[in-house]
Amino acid sequence: MIDEGYVTTDLANGVLTISFFHPKSNSLPGNLLRKLAAEIEKSGRDRNAKVIVLKSDGERAFCAGASFDELASIKDFETGVRFFSGFAEVINAARKCPKFILGRIHGKAVGGGVGIVSACDYALATEKSSVRLSEISLGIGPFVIAPAIERKIGTSGFAAMTIDHEWRSAEWCMKTGLYQAVYPNVEKLDFAIRSLAEKLAKTSPDAAAELKKMFWRGTDNWDELLIKNAEISGRLVLSDFAKNFIDEFKSK
Repeated sequence: MIDEGYVTTDLANGVLTISFFHPKSNSLPGNLLRKLAAEIEKSGRDRNAKVIVLKSDGERAFCAGASFDELASIKDFETGVRFFSGFAEVINAARKCPKFILGRIHGKAVGGGVGIVSACDYALATEKSSVRLSEISLGIGPFVIAPAIERKIGTSGFAAMTIDHEWRSAEWCMKTGLYQAVYPNVEKLDFAIRSLAEKLAKTSPDAAAELKKMFWRGTDNWDELLIKNAEISGRLVLSDFAKNFIDEFKSK
């Protein structure tokens, strides 16, 4: 299952849509994370792309976070760091991209999926798009994605999500700033995304690039910071606690 899934792009009228998919609830193994980061970087250089829509395919989860198949396969520190660095690459690609990234969040997001939502400049969701940070239950923590989430919802909100690791509703996400709007169904979500993307495609790309710099001010150290955080996860995922949890989870 690790090698399955895809990342695709589509460009129409200045709107570049990046879509990802994995048959296990859109979980992300390392190869898909690297492809996703590469497509975001490429889109930033594409002069024909004026605005980016980031979405996942399928009808259920937006993103289930890290691939448990790949987590279970990690046997050494270097492999663990490389895997968790994949989320760092996606977040850093998004923050450096000179174009606005609109997140289409049609379903639930867990762990690294919440980090990807946080990397978007503007996220729209459905009422079913609840989120959860469950990493502490398996013996690690959301270290790599922490800076992006904390930047969006503040230290208090991030700490609460991490400590009780309960589901947060889409309404809660909108109140805290993770989502900018919530819609009752996918049809209305898609209409809103399309309308906003088409409007932004007609604006000045230079102005958007300067605004992106302003939005992400103070994050210049993230290239190093997120990798250091990946090293924490890479060490903890090798613990007996984490290994036992992952094995029990996969055996269910």
